[in-house]
Amino acid sequence: MIQPKTRKLLSRIGTALFLGAVAALIVVASLPKPIPVDVVTVARGALEVTVDEDGTTRVKDRYVVSAPLAGTLGRPELRAGDPVSEGSVMARVEPMAPQLLDDRSRVQAEARLAAALAAQRQARASVARAEAAVELATSTGARQRQLAESGGVAAATLDQTRFEARARAEELTSARFGVRVADYEVRMAQAVLGRVPEARGRKPPDEPAEQLEIPSPIEGRVLRVLQTSEGVVQPGTPLFEVGDPGALEVVIDVLTADAVQIAPGAHVELLRWGGAPLEGRVQRIEPSAFTRVSALGVEEQRVNVVVEIVSPREQWEALGDGFRIEARIRVWREEEIVRVPASALFRSGDDWAVYVVEDELATRRVVQIGRRNGFEAQILEGLREGEAIIVHPSDQLTEGTRVRVR
Repeated sequence: MIQPKTRKLLSRIGTALFLGAVAALIVVASLPKPIPVDVVTVARGALEVTVDEDGTTRVKDRYVVSAPLAGTLGRPELRAGDPVSEGSVMARVEPMAPQLLDDRSRVQAEARLAAALAAQRQARASVARAEAAVELATSTGARQRQLAESGGVAAATLDQTRFEARARAEELTSARFGVRVADYEVRMAQAVLGRVPEARGRKPPDEPAEQLEIPSPIEGRVLRVLQTSEGVVQPGTPLFEVGDPGALEVVIDVLTADAVQIAPGAHVELLRWGGAPLEGRVQRIEPSAFTRVSALGVEEQRVNVVVEIVSPREQWEALGDGFRIEARIRVWREEEIVRVPASALFRSGDDWAVYVVEDELATRRVVQIGRRNGFEAQILEGLREGEAIIVHPSDQLTEGTRVRVR
């Protein structure tokens, strides 16, 4: 039987234990709860910085066939997409006799012929210069291949040499195209001069007028028909645009601040044109910029970057002139670097910082970053491989905050 004193002592002990448990629960409840966070592990990998912009395709060498003299144009029978061969008749113009009988017309025709001959000489000089460049690029490529076989040059240098050889070959093709166009201009100027009769040699009124046939300067396809109906045309009136749809290039307008980081020969990925991604190379950056108003009404200085498609022709046969395309131009790439998601970085004064999880506590760490794109950033100093950092840090986090990994 328990004595009254013992029962009273046990009651007091039980009360004390109950009060202690309640106090402990109150203390635990008052402690701050850990904040749930998402973390990633710092790791090494490849990082690529690109310039992403929209562009359009265009035919490299295109030519506008125009009326060489004033007259009546017959109804054109060609349509956009029709094939034409060099020298084939594209249109016929019936000269307007009253305008062809004065001395001024002859002087103008002679001046045009002289200008066409000068352009022809310049085009042939360009071909000679392009042939010399191709010969130099070919010999340089042969030497680089020999050095590459013995390990004397890097693979990237050899790829750049191959690209240069291909670019010089494309320039030679374009220069030869220019010679054909110049020859065409000379023939047209000679034809017009031959159809300017002397005032004393006028034809009788009842004699039918001679028609001037306008031939195609190149072999290709009709890109656009600029005059679809019969009618009177003046000298220089555009009639057709012709070119080779198989010789396409991509023109991308980028901000001038981005263009200064792009180098000729840079790798380009062509996306969302309606087919599988294509590969390209930056051929050149045009030297003159232009002003364009953005969708937000802000004036921007932009410049055209011309890209050569290096994927096989079979992969982009459906592409035509003026098609929209998205381009991803590679500015910089490294394979083995310490990188973190850009969402883990935040500003700490003038520096960049991240939160590192150490013993379930958030610790602010100042870091030095290098290159970055919209998704990841290069870490130069401040983090080690394998550390856990918090992504999307909220404003609830401070130095020493207890966290819980989701």
